[in-house]
Amino acid sequence: MSTTTMGGGRVSTAAGLDAVLDQANAAQAVVQRFLARTGQPALRIALGLVFVVFGALKFLPGASPVEGLVGRTWSALSFGMIDGSAALIITACLEVFVGLTFVTGVFVRIGLLALAATFVGIFSPLVFFTGDLFTSAGPTLTAQYILKDVVLVAAAMVVGAVALKRPIGRR
Repeated sequence: MSTTTMGGGRVSTAAGLDAVLDQANAAQAVVQRFLARTGQPALRIALGLVFVVFGALKFLPGASPVEGLVGRTWSALSFGMIDGSAALIITACLEVFVGLTFVTGVFVRIGLLALAATFVGIFSPLVFFTGDLFTSAGPTLTAQYILKDVVLVAAAMVVGAVALKRPIGRR
């Protein structure tokens, strides 16, 4: 058994260090198993809550900070056929539906499809209204509001990877 002299004349053995490392690795394994078991469901539920809350705000006139942007975006996407309050109601329903599928874990695959459509609408203003969203000083607050949704895309990818593991078919 090897020994190492440490500061203050203390002696440490490799076996003692190995025992400490073994305990640390055992503790790390427990934490890893917990995170592996609970992380994805927690992410799915958190993502769902974000969509339920932000979708619900769109049902309340004046409550959503992107109310005007939603109408303009739908108008651009639908070639002027949908805008204003209809756009808000459609968006609110879509977002709340996605959120509820994620929170409950029921129909998650359908929720993922709806979410894909939602993300088209979320990121479209970056294409349609670039001049309004970016100034010489940088992105506006609205642009920042949209750009932070990249995190939601990444979270949705993790949720999707887990939800799409099992094959489609009868139980």
